[in-house]
Amino acid sequence: MKESEAHTEKDLTGTKNHFSFRKYAWAQFRKNKPAFYSYRILIFLAALALVAPFIATDQPLYCKYKGVHMFPAFSPSNNCEVKDPQTGEVENIQYDIADWKRMDAESIVFAPVPYTPQKTDIDNSGYVAPGDKQFFTTKNGEQAELPTRFRHWLGTNKGGEDVLSGLINGTRVSLSIGILSMGIASVLGLLLGAMAGYFGDKKLQTTRGAFWTFLLGIIFAWYYGFSVRSYAIADGFATSSMAMLGQLLLSVFIFALVALLFFYLGKLAGKIPFLSQRVFIPVDSIVSRSIEILMSMPILILIISIAAIAKEKSIINIMVIIGLTGWTPIARLTRAEFLRVSSLEYIQAAKSMGFKEFRIIFKHALPNAIAPALVAIAFGVASAILIESSLSFLGIGVPPSTVTWGSLLNGGREQFSAWWLVVFPGLAIFITVTIYNLLGEGLRDALDPRLKR
Repeated sequence: MKESEAHTEKDLTGTKNHFSFRKYAWAQFRKNKPAFYSYRILIFLAALALVAPFIATDQPLYCKYKGVHMFPAFSPSNNCEVKDPQTGEVENIQYDIADWKRMDAESIVFAPVPYTPQKTDIDNSGYVAPGDKQFFTTKNGEQAELPTRFRHWLGTNKGGEDVLSGLINGTRVSLSIGILSMGIASVLGLLLGAMAGYFGDKKLQTTRGAFWTFLLGIIFAWYYGFSVRSYAIADGFATSSMAMLGQLLLSVFIFALVALLFFYLGKLAGKIPFLSQRVFIPVDSIVSRSIEILMSMPILILIISIAAIAKEKSIINIMVIIGLTGWTPIARLTRAEFLRVSSLEYIQAAKSMGFKEFRIIFKHALPNAIAPALVAIAFGVASAILIESSLSFLGIGVPPSTVTWGSLLNGGREQFSAWWLVVFPGLAIFITVTIYNLLGEGLRDALDPRLKR
């Protein structure tokens, strides 16, 4: 029986008591108030990141103009033809450059924050503080005080870009980089740690042909899955969260398909006389030495060096760099847990029943060894957000066209009196990193193996 499954015990009266460690761990997690409230705040931030393009945008949610109903913020197209019912003249309105705030619309509904990141407001450029007077130019060319619903509540930067809009849209980018980069690190860490802890150096055998063909296939899979599609993935990031997720899933599917193709080609190559010799794969030694090499390096300096020499600034590059350098803590914990569970009775029973090794690893051993890795993943997401903010602050992170919390902080370096460019992005980074750390501590306490007693 698996350790994570419910088991039955008898008390002194002979009645059976059903115990579920999962339910018990969730109850323990809820008792940890800081961690539980951090969990709720994280859900709020994730929801904010999903709807950010509709909360902070200069395109109206709804507009009725000359009898035509438009939904610019939700429309997949970028223009609409409006025919004047009186003159019959056709007017082509382009959503992203139309001056909605001065349009004579019959009815119009703006977003809660009616500004798009990096959309300049010339009338309020030059570091306007949150409490300063803000102005706009009327149709007659006169300066008037900005209406309340169009105020820049957290001020503007040098170019007149709204800080609050940048914070809201930066949530999507920062959380995406943190979660997806640790997704890459988690896949690598769990897979390599499980293989190292379960097989060791003398348990996994294969043919020479299968081994070298599969290694070659990984290179081709990465090339066709991610390198060739880097522009499509970057466009998905710039479009919406759903487009970003769709492009990433497609890349993962192509990667898996190419790797699977080379796996079967390796079986055929293993039938060639010279390549048919069976050899042991020292999985544990390879993984352990790789962990030691990476952990001996100053990771932040390594990431900065790789990001600085990259041909172009890209969100994908940042995610890949952080993911490929952040898997070592997950792999160490997973390897240690697999060394423990691989000698337990239910693993030996599964082997005696003739189950395949990979079924034993992923269906029986991994669910019981993943708890410590979840804690490392939670801390890793916080670390990834800090690293991305550091790179963007130094100007070597994401492209200049992408707004993140780190890039907002970078704008504060030019004008030290613009305190709002430092305080508000800094608070966003501090709160997000803190809730991930509290969440990690809550998971560590709730998933403590000693609580199983």
